[in-house]
Amino acid sequence: MAWENQTFNSDFILLGIFNHSPTHTFLFFLVLAIFSVAFMGNSAMVLLIYLDTQLHTPMYFLLSQLSLMDFMLICTTVPKMAFNYLSGSKFISMAGCATQIFFYTSLLGSECFLLAVMAYDRYIAICHPLRYTNFMRPQICGLMAAFSWILGSTDGIINVVATFSFSYCGSREIAHFFCEFPSLLILSCNDTSIFEKFLFICCIVMLVFPVAIIIASYARVILAVIHMGSGEGHRKAFTTCSSHLTLVGMYYGAGLFMYIRPTSDRSPMKDKMVSVFYTILTPMLNPLIYSLRNKEVTRAFKKMLGKGKSGER
Repeated sequence: MAWENQTFNSDFILLGIFNHSPTHTFLFFLVLAIFSVAFMGNSAMVLLIYLDTQLHTPMYFLLSQLSLMDFMLICTTVPKMAFNYLSGSKFISMAGCATQIFFYTSLLGSECFLLAVMAYDRYIAICHPLRYTNFMRPQICGLMAAFSWILGSTDGIINVVATFSFSYCGSREIAHFFCEFPSLLILSCNDTSIFEKFLFICCIVMLVFPVAIIIASYARVILAVIHMGSGEGHRKAFTTCSSHLTLVGMYYGAGLFMYIRPTSDRSPMKDKMVSVFYTILTPMLNPLIYSLRNKEVTRAFKKMLGKGKSGER
């Protein structure tokens, strides 16, 4: 095993995404601003849905799980990147690298399945409203969310074990701002082609299959909306679907681009730019698109602010 030739005292070097030029310094602080918005937006969503009993429904429960995943995802990559940039240190231990790989692959995988569950939830709510309470009972909803977490975590464990089963005897410089295993595989002394084929199959299951469910669900939703008599209902439903599908397209498009290509076709700069979409931008956009534009969430937020002000008095 490659573990015999490597210890957890071995360090990798993260080359990062920014240098200290004025332009890159501005971009770095822009990323910190995006991180702050994502951090506060997702944590607020989890708290609001937990505290407001009127939001204890399947749809909002799934939204809280999405916000929790995004909260954890952005905290997996950005703090370490910021620490390295500000301190001038580029090192990350093998244990730290393995931890990053586990959490970001687990969370990305979990989110893939959860987005499909959320699309199915909207399909049932709009196309089969009389059966909604039966099909989306709390037990079933919780079970589907739990399976999303379990499947994602399984993917994370497999990727960590497989990645560190290879030997890294040459350069230890990772051309990325966090430990992304495709960038790590480039440094391996071993033949990784079999693992890349396995990775391709996993991507088909974890990306293409959920995308098919999402497209099918929203296609049925749009067809149902077309037959609605209300013009306001048309507008609201189409606006919601287009917003959700835009975000899903960004998320899954970036994932397909990153993990279906062979290692030999990779460009470090392209990989960094695409990674920014699904590890930094998407966690910020999710609470804005899925939640904060929602009237019920806005009501709950105002209610919480009102309680805070009354408490101060």
